[in-house]
Amino acid sequence: MIELIASAPQPPGIANAAHGDEPHILLVVDQLARTLGGGERIALKIAALLPRYGFRASILTLSADPASPALNSPPCPIYLLALRSSYDLAALRGAFELRRFLKRERIGIVQTFFESSDIWAGFVTKALSKAKLIWARRDMGILRTRKHHIAYRLLAWAPDTVFAVSEQVRRYSIEVDRIEPVRVQTIYNGLDLGDWNTAPRLAKAEGAFLIATVGNIRRVKGHDVFIRAAAMVSEQFPKARFSIAGSVLEPDFFAELQTLVQELKLAERFQFDGEVTNLRHYLSTADMFVLPSRSEGFSNAIIEAMAASLPVVATDVGGNAEAVKDGMNGFLVPSDDPGALAAAILRVLSDTSRAQEMGMAGRKLVAEKFTTEAMMVGITAVYTTLLCGLRLDRDEG
Repeated sequence: MIELIASAPQPPGIANAAHGDEPHILLVVDQLARTLGGGERIALKIAALLPRYGFRASILTLSADPASPALNSPPCPIYLLALRSSYDLAALRGAFELRRFLKRERIGIVQTFFESSDIWAGFVTKALSKAKLIWARRDMGILRTRKHHIAYRLLAWAPDTVFAVSEQVRRYSIEVDRIEPVRVQTIYNGLDLGDWNTAPRLAKAEGAFLIATVGNIRRVKGHDVFIRAAAMVSEQFPKARFSIAGSVLEPDFFAELQTLVQELKLAERFQFDGEVTNLRHYLSTADMFVLPSRSEGFSNAIIEAMAASLPVVATDVGGNAEAVKDGMNGFLVPSDDPGALAAAILRVLSDTSRAQEMGMAGRKLVAEKFTTEAMMVGITAVYTTLLCGLRLDRDEG
């Protein structure tokens, strides 16, 4: 059964007003967990912005933690269709429930995020409704199992459009999932530069740099590589400090990281800051941003660091090279290479004037390429094209 679990407050005077003719977009996510990931956050952001562009939004999730921050101040109605498996009898009943929901709510477009939503909700949408389907692809298949790889190949025909978060993800969708190139578009995540403080950073003692990274504690994020690089950097900059912001999603890996910090005698210079609620303030205290990931689709954290005018050192994986221009606004290094990561960090720390220039270059690149406006214009242009086709289909039917 699909149930409403959170709803956005209505402006005074229109609480009981019927919805107009705004096209209705349904964003489907696998889960709304206690700690939200980048995909869930971008879905919430899109939902919040769509009314400005003439669209109505709803969110459907297949699992929800009652403590999820998404439920506290939702940007739109959030519905739950609880599924434990996408292959059992309950999933079959859920498919017909979803069909009724799509018809009742006059859903024009279903946009899915992550594997279960892409495969299960995507198939139901195409098989049992007239709604158009968009897959929002955000990674290089790092979380896929064998059955996911098979299902994506079998359903390559299904999406009317695929939104790829980077050119690397676009190529992956074409080459691995075998989706026609004409149906795959790159739309970068965007942010509002006006929200980011450009005030000068507080002066620190000479050599007292803070090197920060942001990412939930998972092995794929490469925090162990960052710690090993930190030990090398500390030999030349003993006053440097290092920080990781992010919730612990893999406790065993977190325990490994804590042990590694102790073994490398970094306890006084390394800190785990947990989930950061004010990212702008956190980044404003840093002198450099490091992203040591083993795999990425496209990192929100990189463009947030660029918006904060920080030089960036990142691994050359996924779409990182589409944001970090080597030698211009930071440096790219191979993944799983603490020595290369340390060397790049040292290059930045050794030339503070160039580091400042890199930070300014990064902020300029965000203004040119990674704004919320650019993201939403790209998304809604595709929506409009698909809905025009949908109206023609219905008129002909």
